[in-house]
Amino acid sequence: MKKLVALVLSLAMALSLASCGGSGSASSAPAASSAGSASSAAASGSAAAEVQTVNPGKLTVATSPDFAPYEFYAIDADGNPTLAGFDLALAGYIADYLGLELDIVPMDFDGVLNELAAGSVDLGMAGLSPDPARADAMDFSDIYYLGGQSFVCLQSNKDQFTSLEDTNKAEYSIGAQNGSIQYDLAETNSPDADIVVLTKVTDVVAELLAGKLDGAYIETAVAESYATQYPDLCVAMDVPYDVAGSAVGVSKGNDSLMAGVNAAIAAALADGSMDKFVAEANELASGDTASLVDGEIVADEK
Repeated sequence: MKKLVALVLSLAMALSLASCGGSGSASSAPAASSAGSASSAAASGSAAAEVQTVNPGKLTVATSPDFAPYEFYAIDADGNPTLAGFDLALAGYIADYLGLELDIVPMDFDGVLNELAAGSVDLGMAGLSPDPARADAMDFSDIYYLGGQSFVCLQSNKDQFTSLEDTNKAEYSIGAQNGSIQYDLAETNSPDADIVVLTKVTDVVAELLAGKLDGAYIETAVAESYATQYPDLCVAMDVPYDVAGSAVGVSKGNDSLMAGVNAAIAAALADGSMDKFVAEANELASGDTASLVDGEIVADEK
């Protein structure tokens, strides 16, 4: 389902945090820029000096770039992949607000959770829901984006799924990403089905398109983005979930960083930057995209 992008990872991607188990690190700005936050950064100058980070002067952010429009690789007309998405644009805004250099560390989703729990990164930004079950591993910022959860299938079999009860059959294979809220939703709503756990959302979508899965649980904005790219996909129904929205995962007990992150989120919401980031990310996600697979950027086949 996929083909390798002609260009190899950039030199910046070859750099890694020693504690990240080989995950690459890139500090280049995401394609959806954080322009317009310079005045916020200037206003927060004294606060920046009080923020404690893993690497002084840097804001180290773990992300899982397989979750468009939150975070992904956008491929330009020359075939160059660039980290993009509204999570990463917000990360740039937060770094600017705090007067820090942004250092993005791409990895699998469960790696984001593990690195935050280990205190090896400052923030996790990967469409994280503030699930109380994760409270031992991280603290959560204020909500910056209100999303939802969905059940996705193919257009050709959407008539089989008119309610969540329809998904709970032993003959169905239902997909979800490892370590995600969507996996919990699959276990809750489809316990009798064969729940197939995959590392990346792109893998879930590929298995759906190949007919190897009957359905899957995917975050709504992400599901809608993929449905735009792949008309064979159908966002069949909303899935009730009692923790609405996305938050930034902050390293446990770092109160000064939490205060700065929340102040930056409030500023981004107030000045309209967040709306801009979401619009730009959705536009980029409708074009050519790629994911990080075993340390290599791999194009998502359309």
